[in-house]
Amino acid sequence: MLQLLVNTFALGAAYSLLAIGFVLVLNATGAVNLAHGSFVVVGGFLSASLGTMLKLPGAVVLPVVLAGMMLVGGALALIAYYPLRNRSAVSVFISTISMSAILETSTLLVFGPAPRVGPPVLTAGSVELGLATLNVQSLATIVLAIAIVGAQYFVLSRTVLGKRLRAVAEDREMARALGMNVNAMIFVTFGIAAALAGAAGLMFANTFYITPGDGEGYMIKTYVAATMGGWGSLRGAIAGAFLVAAFEVLVPSLPLMLPAMVDALPSFQAAFSPTASTIWLYLAFLVVLFFRPQGLFGEAVQQRA
Repeated sequence: MLQLLVNTFALGAAYSLLAIGFVLVLNATGAVNLAHGSFVVVGGFLSASLGTMLKLPGAVVLPVVLAGMMLVGGALALIAYYPLRNRSAVSVFISTISMSAILETSTLLVFGPAPRVGPPVLTAGSVELGLATLNVQSLATIVLAIAIVGAQYFVLSRTVLGKRLRAVAEDREMARALGMNVNAMIFVTFGIAAALAGAAGLMFANTFYITPGDGEGYMIKTYVAATMGGWGSLRGAIAGAFLVAAFEVLVPSLPLMLPAMVDALPSFQAAFSPTASTIWLYLAFLVVLFFRPQGLFGEAVQQRA
């Protein structure tokens, strides 16, 4: 049971990085970046390549991945956002879909279609804690994700750059009137979002492998997490990410935790299989939309795209 909880927390921590980056761009631009899932793919392949070449753990290659992904995020802002920033949010929505296809196809051309495995965050193996055997990768993922989120929180709340980023997210026109370079702040926001997604890609590349077509799945999960948590809410994004992780890890484990239910109801195992857990996740998503459309933690802007 303890290992299941650790795995859930590790997956939720990685999804949190994705959801936070997605919400940062949403708040700064008022538009949805549907290329966000592709950042995971690029970051995963970058970490896998660096890990193979340098024979170093993920924690060591992480700074290079973060720097590279910030450049990718900034490039996407220049290509997909700035030329359309004065048009409707739908225009940016569509342009980021195109950029997603470009990023994933480019990854396919450069690295090929074969799945890649990234380096472990620290090392492979497990540790004994009482009667439980805990995976080192899961524990390291939790620690690394907490450190990255903590660093992101420090930047946003304690630095001049962070205050400017928050001001632009709160009211772009007022920030511009106060002399802030709004375009530069949005450029930085895209870079931070891509870096967070790239860090998640590094974690996923070791735990689940990574393929060029994985971006769509991660994008959908990110969107679900952000919507369930509260559109535009950072703490809501984190809560939504852990909800998604719970449905992916804990729900399929119910037959193992409740063997008596399997014996009493033969269909119980099928009802909570890994495939069925996806159905339960999206049913929960619909319930939230029906009964609490503002999300579990409300939303900064009453708008859905």
